Amino acid sequence: MKVLLLGGTGTISLPITRRLVERGDQVIVFNRGKRAADPIEGVRYVTGDRKDVAAFTKTIKEDGPYDCVIDMICYGPDEANVDVELFAGLTKQLIFCSTVDVYRKDCLSEYLDLPAGETTEFKPRPSFSYAVNKVKCEEIFEAAHKRGDFAVTVIRPGLTYREGGAPLHPFRGGSYHLDRIVKHKPIIIHGDGTSLWTACHSEDASVAFVNAAGNTKAYGKGYTVASDRWMSWDYYWRATARALGVSDVEIVHIPTDVLERLAPRLSSWIPVHFQFHAIFDISAAETDLGFRNTIPWEDGVARCIAWFRENGGYENSDDYPAYDRLLEAWHGSIEQMARRLQRVEGL
Repeated sequence: MKVLLLGGTGTISLPITRRLVERGDQVIVFNRGKRAADPIEGVRYVTGDRKDVAAFTKTIKEDGPYDCVIDMICYGPDEANVDVELFAGLTKQLIFCSTVDVYRKDCLSEYLDLPAGETTEFKPRPSFSYAVNKVKCEEIFEAAHKRGDFAVTVIRPGLTYREGGAPLHPFRGGSYHLDRIVKHKPIIIHGDGTSLWTACHSEDASVAFVNAAGNTKAYGKGYTVASDRWMSWDYYWRATARALGVSDVEIVHIPTDVLERLAPRLSSWIPVHFQFHAIFDISAAETDLGFRNTIPWEDGVARCIAWFRENGGYENSDDYPAYDRLLEAWHGSIEQMARRLQRVEGL
């Protein structure tokens, strides 16, 4: 098969590229060439910017047609519309990388059937623009599939990670959480640490994409791709600490709504992404795409930590003083409240 991969060097797309080559496909990777990655033998790399629509269209049309296009870097409806106009008649199949964040997760006002999966309602919070835009993209591609422009397959990964990146913490990016643990500093977890979370190694996730390419069973379908092991946020970080060689880690629990109030910039993804259970039914991907989880979190996070140790270490947590100021403010408010309540009769 002749496969065009838009992206090709990201967390999931790099192992996708490797697997396609191993399968014997003719692989073309298109991206801006901004992310350092060792070239993979047998891959033809094309450098360009998809936001330059005219140049992007000219380059792709000259290189086509394709048996399959895998778009890992489509994040908004404008890009999806360009894909539809460009690839109609130029590819047999388009695989779109969406996200599990399109699914409704909160169960505050009505019953929500978990684990979430392909039949779960699409209802991300309006403020979560990343997920809202992915829903719009899915709608555009679904319409293209129904018109017969090309066959569409949607894959919705959960949290996916690999070596070269740090475990995702509630304040999102960076590896300074690892440094905090090594230095025996406390780390903040939203809520009481019991909301359930999953983490899937990208080597496992990539199998679903590769096995969807050219697979007629996958035409017109969407698949949830995530870990089948559900763990609390507390366990996620205690396992990380053990992989760092630290027997225990001090976890400070702060309610999500308090974090929103005290640190709105740091905590912006917690209420929309991390607050509620993120557990998923992956049976459709297992059946149609041969997707399996083979790398447990304990092994995967150990591999990530080994990579950091071999490549310069973690970010220095001392460079993030706002984190400790937040902890001081929280502890100070608790102590002040305790002193006040000691004077309340009956408490």
